[in-house]
Amino acid sequence: MAVVSKPPPPPSTSHLAIPPSSTSNPPSSSSSPSPSVTPHSSAPPPPSPVKISMQEHFAINVCPGPILPIPQISDFFPRFHDYPCTPPPPREKKILKEETFNGEVGGGDKDRERRGDTDGERGEELDSDDDDTYLGTLEFSLHFDQENNCLHCTIHKAKGLKAMDSNGLADPYVKLHLLPGASKANKLRTKTLKNTLNPVWNETLVYHGITAADMTTKTLRLCVCDMDRLGRNEFIGEVRVALKKLKEGENKRYNMGLERIAQNKESNNQTVEQGAPVAEEERGRILVSLCYNTEKGCLLVGIIRCAHLAAMDSNGYSDPFVKIVLQPDMGKKSKYKTSVKKKTLNPEFNEEFSYEVSLDQLAKKTLEISVWDYDLGMSNDFIGGVELGINASGQRLRHWFECLKNKGKKVEYWHTLTQQGAPSSDKPD
Repeated sequence: MAVVSKPPPPPSTSHLAIPPSSTSNPPSSSSSPSPSVTPHSSAPPPPSPVKISMQEHFAINVCPGPILPIPQISDFFPRFHDYPCTPPPPREKKILKEETFNGEVGGGDKDRERRGDTDGERGEELDSDDDDTYLGTLEFSLHFDQENNCLHCTIHKAKGLKAMDSNGLADPYVKLHLLPGASKANKLRTKTLKNTLNPVWNETLVYHGITAADMTTKTLRLCVCDMDRLGRNEFIGEVRVALKKLKEGENKRYNMGLERIAQNKESNNQTVEQGAPVAEEERGRILVSLCYNTEKGCLLVGIIRCAHLAAMDSNGYSDPFVKIVLQPDMGKKSKYKTSVKKKTLNPEFNEEFSYEVSLDQLAKKTLEISVWDYDLGMSNDFIGGVELGINASGQRLRHWFECLKNKGKKVEYWHTLTQQGAPSSDKPD
């Protein structure tokens, strides 16, 4: 009788399926047709290859022996294993590997060992205070002109600034303050440069009304900030220079690293130590010129500018103007008023007024100068004033005597505004 090929055995439960024996199913019998098979029956399927699961494939070919697997986050959570595996390494091993890596960089190469030491020191600096690292440097120069009472601050450039924006760049500008003193009254700033970490300004900012006494007590603070249109401007770093180290007429250049300095303690201490002079100085200063013209027989009073005025409005600024009165009162001819300068604490007027008075009478008179903040429809606010005359003292008296002594010569002096003899209010204009 003809041998009929048996169907393949059912698959086993294990992942490894063994093919049927070659003796029970020879290749010749599968190729030759059997006469007893009906015409509708088909040839038996070929023997299936060895079936191996993907997990067994990797276990056999990739992991021939017990090795330490790479620790993953899932290894630290309980899970079911079909096959025995080594437990994940302790977490301390990873830290030890990093430490040995930093220590063994180069394996005997001295240059690389030095590089590894410097990297370790930088790591300690970053860990100790990350804010004070890699803020950049600022290059600027200072010049004090004592003859004109001006401090010239030239901001040259900054280098390697800390990135503050999402694009890895910044929009830097520089703010200047004189400490101690009112912040907005003596604040100057440069223009803003877009998308750069190495800005070049080459911009000169001038402080007017700076005397030799100020140079011994004042400190210049330069802050580098990042401008943000959508939010608040961000502080990058600052440098401070004690002006007493700057000599008269010297043009000194600085290149200093930016730092983050606690601002409140130092300024408060200086304010408390100086006391009353700071309170007077915060009212502001005024530059006045006096000249007695003998040909016309009149006194010429020039209101040139004010500096560091006290802020009287809610926006942190003032709308200043100046009143001058020659006492004893000579009627309407003795009262003058300058124009109003809007939203400024350092107004520049350059206006001149004349009083027809003889030299003998002038020696007995007093010139009252007062600075006001203009308020529309309300009483104007008094900022500060100064009196020049025979009853004055100090620099005010000296200014008055020099005017009477040097006829025909214009004499300019800076005077500190005070609240002595301040009127209660001023009528609205």
